[in-house]
Amino acid sequence: MAANNGAIKLVSGNSNPQLSSEIGAYLQTPLTKAVVRRFADMEIFVEIQENVRGADVFVIQSTSYPANDHVMELLIIIDALRRSSARRITAVIPYFGYARQDRKPGPRTPISAKLVANLITRAGADRVMTLDLHAGQIQGFFDIPTDNLFASPVMVRDIRDRFELETVMVVSPDVGGVVRARGLAKRINAPLAIIDKRREKAGESEVMNVIGEVEGHTCILVDDIVDSGGTLVNAADALLDQGAKAVYAYITHGVLSGGAVARVTGSRLRELVITDSIQPTREVHAAANVRVLPIANLIGEAIRRTAVEESVSSLFD
Repeated sequence: MAANNGAIKLVSGNSNPQLSSEIGAYLQTPLTKAVVRRFADMEIFVEIQENVRGADVFVIQSTSYPANDHVMELLIIIDALRRSSARRITAVIPYFGYARQDRKPGPRTPISAKLVANLITRAGADRVMTLDLHAGQIQGFFDIPTDNLFASPVMVRDIRDRFELETVMVVSPDVGGVVRARGLAKRINAPLAIIDKRREKAGESEVMNVIGEVEGHTCILVDDIVDSGGTLVNAADALLDQGAKAVYAYITHGVLSGGAVARVTGSRLRELVITDSIQPTREVHAAANVRVLPIANLIGEAIRRTAVEESVSSLFD
C-alpha cells in the first residue's frame, strides 16, 4: 500500500495564479485541481478536486487587493483541506495584507495583523510562509511556525548585474526601514543614507532631510511596500536635489494603489523594481520605468526545503 505522506500538493487561490504556476514549474509539481469561485451573491465556494489525504499541502495566496476577498479565499481553502484530511497545511502568503496594522497607533484602534494571524491559525493552517513582512514582530502574532522569507538575495543579484557597485549608495526612505536597507547595503558593500520624513497623515509624506552624503552617487531606495508612491517620488526628488546622479527603487511588494503607477511614471525616479509577490497589473507592465523581478524560484525552493525538513534560513546566509 502506498501512503500520501511524502506527497507535495500545491493549491492556488485567485490572487496570483501566475506566480503559483511558476512555483509549480520550479518544483515540477502541477497545481492541484481545485475550484475557487463565487456564488451569485459573491459568497466564496471552494472544492478540492483531488485526493489530498495525508499530503503536505501548500496553499499559495497573497492577501492583496481585494484584500478581504483574498483573505476569505485563503481561510476557506485551508478549511476545505483540513476537512479533507491533509497531513500538513502551509499557508504560503507572498504578500501578507494588513501587516501595516501591527500596533495600536491611537486609542480604540485594532491590531488587524494579529486578528488575521488568528484567523489563519484557527482555520487550520499548521505553518505560514511569507515574504518581507512589514514588521518582523508579526511572526510572533502567529501561534504556529512562521517563516519570513527575504527578497534581498534576488535584488542583490539584479543590482550586481546592472550597476557599478563603487558608485552605489543604498537609501532607506524612512527611519523605520533602516535595518532592511542596511542589510542590503552590507551584502553589496555599499554606503547607507536615510531619508528623514514627517508623515502628516496616512498616505501622504513630506521629505524633510537627507542624512548622508549622496552627491555623485547612484542611489537605490529599498523598502518593503510601495502603495501610493508618494514617499518614493518625494525621496527621489530630495536625493536628486542633493546631487545624486540617478535614483532607483527596489521594493518587494508593489501594492501601487490608485494613481501610483502614473505618479511613478511621471516622476524623476529612473526605475522602480518590484517583485511579483502581488500580480502585476497591465498598467504596471506598460509603465516604462517599472520592472518586475520574479520570485517563484525563491519561494519554490523554500517550499521544497520545508517539505523535506531542510533549513530555510540558510537560503539567506
